[in-house]
Amino acid sequence: MTLKEVSIGQTVTVKKLFGQGATKRRIMDMGITKGVSVTVQKVAPLGDPIELTVRGYQLSLRKADAEMIEVEQS
Repeated sequence: MTLKEVSIGQTVTVKKLFGQGATKRRIMDMGITKGVSVTVQKVAPLGDPIELTVRGYQLSLRKADAEMIEVEQS
């Protein structure tokens, strides 16, 4: 399952990051790394972006980036 498919209020654990080079590096620089817990807080009315809680702070992420993050139930 990818982060894009997670429901509002659900907490998941990052299992794997897809993507290449700068895109993957940018996602990792935002604090989304393997093993970290992520909670989906809100989804914009049209579905993009998604607001997450990661490592104690709020992060907005595009759906295209969320598709590159494989997660599992916590």
